Amino acid sequence: MLANVVKEEWKSIIGRVAFLNCDPLFFGLDPQWKVLPAPPSWLTGHLLRRDCVLAPIPAADYARHAEELVLVPEIGICSKGEVGSVLVFGDVPLKEMNTIALPTDSQTSVALLRYILAQEGMNPDTTLMGPDLTTMLDSCDGALLIGDRALEGAKAHPERVQLDLGDAWMKRTSKPMVFGVFAARRDTPVEDVKRAQMALLHRLDLFENNLEVRESVIEWSMSRSDLNHDRLDRYFGEVFNRLDGEHIEGLEEFLVEACNLENGSSFAW
Repeated sequence: MLANVVKEEWKSIIGRVAFLNCDPLFFGLDPQWKVLPAPPSWLTGHLLRRDCVLAPIPAADYARHAEELVLVPEIGICSKGEVGSVLVFGDVPLKEMNTIALPTDSQTSVALLRYILAQEGMNPDTTLMGPDLTTMLDSCDGALLIGDRALEGAKAHPERVQLDLGDAWMKRTSKPMVFGVFAARRDTPVEDVKRAQMALLHRLDLFENNLEVRESVIEWSMSRSDLNHDRLDRYFGEVFNRLDGEHIEGLEEFLVEACNLENGSSFAW
């Protein structure tokens, strides 16, 4: 009996990106759920190993594992133009960069930047590095950072921000960008996935419709970052966790054009 309990424990675990961009979904989450925080690309491995029932993973990772995974509707990590936390830094404009350091913690940002560079006819040398702005710019002309490190880098060095990838995608395609998708294994029972999804949607509904909850989320984020209230208030208007039809159109284009996924996305229901 104990072995079965341990075996089924993963159904009560939800993965989350260890960045502020998921705070509206996870603040105040019912304690029946255990949360597994990790960098985006690590969550892909956790999901495939059945360490959690669902998790937000890089959209590019979903493209690589589309035969094993399905997408969870209505929730994601998205933007409609500037995202504020997927940025290329440097001391020269993008077109003058001969070398760019790429982070190791998310394949979506890397795939998107490579796509934008190719569309612009640019082919700088790229190097995968740990996501540290100083170290990256000591070695290369440019540095791509995501998540909290990008937000903090922009606060400390606003003059070094050369490109917001959410904005660049929107200008090129006229569509929103989906950086992270919530996914589950194809062999996970739909009812288990729905139960976890509904718990996250409940928190998102409250965040979107209850000013007191929104303020509480911002205060929680402030306690875990160096960003002030105004910046976080703006950030939660730049990054979205609601995956709507318009975002799905942008996701489909990204998966096909930037990730070469022929059949596009597949949702759990």
